[in-house]
Amino acid sequence: MDSNEKKELSESDIKAKFITPAIVQAGWDEMTQIRREVTLTPGPVVVRGNLSSRNKKKKKFADYVLQKEKGVPVAVVEAKENNYTISHGLQQALGYAEILDVPCAFSSNGDGFASHNKTAAEGEDTETEFRLDAFPSPAELWARYKRFRGIADDQESLVTEPYHDDGSNKEPRYYQAEAINRVIEKVAQGEKRLLLVMATGTGKTYTTFQIIYRLWKAKKAKRILFLVDRNILADQTLVNDFKPFGTVMTKIRNRKIDPSYEVYLGLYQALTGPDEEDKIFKSVKRDFFDLIVIDECHRGSANDDSAWKEILEYFDGAIQLGMTATPKETKYASNITYFGEPIYTYSLKQGIQDGFLAPYKVVRIDIDKDIHGWTPPPGMKDDLGNEIEQREYNQIDMDRILVLNQRTRLVAERVMKLLNATDPFQKTIIFCEDIDHAERMRKAIVNASGPLAKANSKYVMRITGDSVEGKAELDNFIDPESRYPVIATTSELLTTGVDAKTCKLIVLDKTINSMTTFKQIVGRGTRIEESQNKYFFTIMDFKKATELFKDPDFDGEPVVIYEPEPDDDPVPPDPEGDGEEGEAGGEEGEGIKKYHVGGVTVHIVAERVEVYGEDGKMVTESYRDYSRKNIRQEFTSLDDFLQKWNSSKKKAAIIEALAEYGIELPKLAKEVGKDYGDFDLICHIAFDQPPLTRAERANNVKKRNYFTQYGDQARAVLEALLDKYADEGIVSIENNNVLKLDPFKQLGTPVEIINGVFGGKAQYEAALQALETELFKQAS
Repeated sequence: MDSNEKKELSESDIKAKFITPAIVQAGWDEMTQIRREVTLTPGPVVVRGNLSSRNKKKKKFADYVLQKEKGVPVAVVEAKENNYTISHGLQQALGYAEILDVPCAFSSNGDGFASHNKTAAEGEDTETEFRLDAFPSPAELWARYKRFRGIADDQESLVTEPYHDDGSNKEPRYYQAEAINRVIEKVAQGEKRLLLVMATGTGKTYTTFQIIYRLWKAKKAKRILFLVDRNILADQTLVNDFKPFGTVMTKIRNRKIDPSYEVYLGLYQALTGPDEEDKIFKSVKRDFFDLIVIDECHRGSANDDSAWKEILEYFDGAIQLGMTATPKETKYASNITYFGEPIYTYSLKQGIQDGFLAPYKVVRIDIDKDIHGWTPPPGMKDDLGNEIEQREYNQIDMDRILVLNQRTRLVAERVMKLLNATDPFQKTIIFCEDIDHAERMRKAIVNASGPLAKANSKYVMRITGDSVEGKAELDNFIDPESRYPVIATTSELLTTGVDAKTCKLIVLDKTINSMTTFKQIVGRGTRIEESQNKYFFTIMDFKKATELFKDPDFDGEPVVIYEPEPDDDPVPPDPEGDGEEGEAGGEEGEGIKKYHVGGVTVHIVAERVEVYGEDGKMVTESYRDYSRKNIRQEFTSLDDFLQKWNSSKKKAAIIEALAEYGIELPKLAKEVGKDYGDFDLICHIAFDQPPLTRAERANNVKKRNYFTQYGDQARAVLEALLDKYADEGIVSIENNNVLKLDPFKQLGTPVEIINGVFGGKAQYEAALQALETELFKQAS
């Protein structure tokens, strides 16, 4: 093939004819070692007002990922058309190699390869170019990878132990594979105290399963203990991610460790307790377990007086892996002190930037008595006849010591106002100070929701540790297919671990001082659930808990400021130190005397909205402003846009290019006006041109007697296309399938219309192009 012909080939052709054969020829197995068109990250979700879409321009997409085994990547290859130089894609490949933490990146245009080798010896060039037939073999790139990651020859068999394959071709996400591989490598190198930090919603249990499975299959760990601190976590794990272990797995019950199993799921509480006879972990020898994984290990350190630590110290010869979303603690020795620095961290901020986690909107609401305080008149008694202690009560006292019934009612009404304005059936968790507060909030929501709670008594339920009825509904609450319960009021039970994928609204009416607890609560909403149209979530904060977002320990800033009056719509328009909870006696509020006061009025004094941006920065722009900025990035001027629009055979290509930025023109039309076409939306929003509706454009063409140049049949077809444009827009008339619909099918089949009326496909397309030129004439 001569060079001119080669330059005519698409990137796909270059890959198929030159790059893939060259890699295969070097010894790479096309089925198991070459992954093609690999989406590393899907691109962040952009939220503006109540609209959301993905910014696909920031999607990370590798042409080839070469792997030693499934889940063990060793190199990246980026392909380009032959019009580019050999090394043109190398910077892009290096970016992907950085994400995957591999030493080798390659670029090719079909003439040869450019290479970047991070393991090049002293005196060797880091970057080189070579012929197509000189691509490195799997053995050579694996040797580089081993050097880069510090893997010795005798560690190789463990490091390459295959992942569990369920037959679905599911590949771990890049950060999951990296976390799994780092642990396996460290274990192979003899390390025994390991810590992984992964944000809630990133698949910690799947990651844990693959780690345990690979170490178990390799016989590096014959007996494994997975420690959790919530019954539901153990049960979820049994039936979901850990199911492949089948009969070798058991949940520790009845305070007995049965030695006939290999994988054990256990609650801290089931293994230990305050008295010596409770410490059943001592019923087996100290070398009984080879591997112990501690889920949410930050919690044991702070809340359970290091219950997990006592267990770990007994089995001190085992490999011990801590999993957490929150690596820091202050009240007790931190998990970092015990495990050492994390071997891998995948943060909430990174998850949002990559597009694996949902960004969030924060609605902060200040209530007058919280902010300005309230002092009872001398001698005032509460609703039960108790004299109220004479002092100023403020936010920290609300619902812990002082219960203002009107305040509870106001919070419930505000929550329902937002739900009714968006979707009254979106799953919602309301975090309260204690069980008593959660029950009063449930009652207030029943009253505020009116017909919704009357229609189904499970519209709102209190799900707390003491409520048998509430806990019985927990599975229904977290089930995406179950409509009820819609709202859960709670205090502690739902702060952690419970996999509420579809939760779209989190309400904080709870004082939170611990960054650990706060991150866990935020984690209830961070999962993206595309099948349920859940791409972002809202946090409604009545207790200034979201001030913790400003803490340097939290890895991102919130974004959009909205300060409505108390009677304004609660839905925002387009956006413009660690300490322990001090739970006031725990969830029950035991031993704390509360004053219940019914007659004190309360009102909202301030409200503002902030939205977390895709880049973790403050954003005050609307969806419209975001669209304007990015349209102008694609088209430098109105003339540039008009030239590209008029010369484009298919306008859909321009619309798709904008969609890559996350600009969805139908969403803009809802804001600007649904009767405007794509052309006018772009001209108006980006370049301040006065817009015309589709119907006005169609009528202008008709007034100009444009169709007199055509015969009767061709004229009938073009007029029908014009009417179709007025009704549905430009994309609908560019698709030839439109000719199968009314009124076209009354004029003949698509083939009869294209060939019989217009004389062939080229003539039909020319007539359509001329019609489009006429449609958009006066703006050009």
